[in-house]
Amino acid sequence: MSLPVLLTVGSTPSPSPSTSTDPAVATIQDAQESATNAASWVQQNWSTWLAIGLRVLLILVIAAVLRVVVRRAITKLIERMNRTVQAVDGTALGGLLVNVERRRQRSQAIGSVLRSVASFLIMGTAALMILGTFEINLAPLLASAGVAGVAIGFGARNLVTDFLSGVFMILEDQYGVGDTIDAGVASGEVIEVGLRVTKLRGDNGEIWYVRNGEVKRIGNLSQGWATAGVDVTVRASEDLDRVQSVLNEVAENMSKDEPWNERLWGPIEVLGLDSVLLDSMVVRVSAKTMPGKALSVERELRWRIKRAFDAADIRIVGGPVPEPEDDPAPDPTESVAAPSALANPASPQVAAAAPITAPSAASSTPASTPK
Repeated sequence: MSLPVLLTVGSTPSPSPSTSTDPAVATIQDAQESATNAASWVQQNWSTWLAIGLRVLLILVIAAVLRVVVRRAITKLIERMNRTVQAVDGTALGGLLVNVERRRQRSQAIGSVLRSVASFLIMGTAALMILGTFEINLAPLLASAGVAGVAIGFGARNLVTDFLSGVFMILEDQYGVGDTIDAGVASGEVIEVGLRVTKLRGDNGEIWYVRNGEVKRIGNLSQGWATAGVDVTVRASEDLDRVQSVLNEVAENMSKDEPWNERLWGPIEVLGLDSVLLDSMVVRVSAKTMPGKALSVERELRWRIKRAFDAADIRIVGGPVPEPEDDPAPDPTESVAAPSALANPASPQVAAAAPITAPSAASSTPASTPK
């Protein structure tokens, strides 16, 4: 009875040789130790993982909700701008505003740009916050992104310039669809406004593609109002009061006729003498018209002025020249030739032109020699 007690209390029995040398038992023990270590590591870090996951999920949810809210707010703002413009279409200010197609394209372009910028900022900020949650050093990433942005911007500077110019042109409403503009490199009617290229239709029907970055100055001929000006050139001997009376009558009649009473936004004014020359004088006539209708008003005004001047016997410079009443008598000296130096027999010219005479026979016989 004493031996088992001593073995149990004082010492540990040595393992059997079969147990210490069995590889299967060692493999099972290693697997148990690995599983125990993994379980303890998971037990120690599961709270950290859960906190990181919840933080990432919260960032994504907030970013998605904020993106939806901002995009809807931008859409509501664009729709409100369109309703405000449509509310004044029937007023006197309606003629100064753009047409429906222009408003639609401008609103779409502005809304698209604002929504894209908002989405980029929100999602980009969320991505950086998620990377920071995983304790990733963002300094090298931001530095690399900055260098890449500078390289891309330098390589595609023309594209960036065109895009930024197009954005500011649309935001500032410099021109739109239906406007007639002079962009310096081309002129015509705007048929499409893009962020990079503007399409113009020229006077002969050609289509011009103008890069927004190449436009240095723009003359919009369709915004506000236009001016129709006509210069009337008459003889200097005409009665100015009579000419002014005829022009005022033409202006009054044209202002009452359809459709010119709608295209004219002000009375036709005779501004007075624009220039005075020795044989002519120029009278200036001007009127404020609807945008884009100045050319048609000028043509109609010239047509009516010419007919009124013909009826009033006022001659415009450049008409048929009257023939003289009496033809002058012909000059009798026109058929007489100028006197010649050869008409005088004693002149040197006659002596030089006289024929050379042949020598006589006596002078040509040789003299006899004495024997």
